[in-house]
Amino acid sequence: MGASSTTCCWRLALPAALLLLLCTAIGGAVADAMVTGAVFCDQCRDGQRSLFDYPLCGAKVAVACAGGDGQVVVYKEGTTNWFGTYGLRFEGIDDLSRCYAQVVGGPEGCGAGAGPARGLNLLFRMFGMEMYTVDALLALPPQAMFFCPKPSPFPAPPAGPDAGVVHHPPTPPEAPRALPPPRSTPPVEGSRPPSLPFLQASACPYEKWAMQEFRCYWTVVGPDTTVALAFGPLAARKYGTDMTLMQGLQGRGDLYRTLLREATAALLNSYNSLLFFYPTLSVIDRMNSALLGPPRQALMVALRFRRANSGAAGYGDARCTFAPCN
Repeated sequence: MGASSTTCCWRLALPAALLLLLCTAIGGAVADAMVTGAVFCDQCRDGQRSLFDYPLCGAKVAVACAGGDGQVVVYKEGTTNWFGTYGLRFEGIDDLSRCYAQVVGGPEGCGAGAGPARGLNLLFRMFGMEMYTVDALLALPPQAMFFCPKPSPFPAPPAGPDAGVVHHPPTPPEAPRALPPPRSTPPVEGSRPPSLPFLQASACPYEKWAMQEFRCYWTVVGPDTTVALAFGPLAARKYGTDMTLMQGLQGRGDLYRTLLREATAALLNSYNSLLFFYPTLSVIDRMNSALLGPPRQALMVALRFRRANSGAAGYGDARCTFAPCN
């Protein structure tokens, strides 16, 4: 009877011990994260998925993560398979909410540029494991394919239920009586008329952006923002994860440092003025294309940015509207 009782106790205790060990293992496991997605060749270079696009094999994808201070703290690359999909595993990391993914290289025929970076979407979190997905990333060919639809140069006339109906002009209303002119209020001394600087055409060279007296015009990004965070994974691979935009403005003597200097000034100009020749996304796209292309392309992009930053004719014909910050 004693032996049988002891055996029963062991049989009851063994599952409980195994369950305890399993819980301990799960609780003490190192958190991992997985990122999956797909890359498509944007054959029409229209920035969106269409029936002409196909999954791209051999494309390089980078995932970069920024820390609380804006510095890139995690960076990893992967390559798409025959189906155009990729998967990146991050060991010991349990939060990729501040990360983004972007194409940083492509095979011949569809590697001349890259679409915008995409954020990561949390799919599930379980037992210390997180799974993230990324919306479709795009790689760009050197030029749009011949079969891509061309935009119509003339807008089609609006069709409506009253199309073809002749409308007679309405009878002009009776002219209103003239009112006495309003009394003018004397201007308050020291007051300035309201203005919208963002809607004014402005283009400033890199020398202006590097000056302390114009620091208040750094609005969206700051001097300590990293180049990797401003331009994406391609720039992180080329210039490192620690270089700041202010350091990028000091570049000279090297082709790609000159490219970074002019691209940084163009990016700041695009944030500062809606009427700058290059919109913000265009600046980032051209910068990434220059980093992917040959040195000659990098030189041409740098020269175009420099002309735009100087407000040359044909590149916005704007002047720098900076005034010293108070």
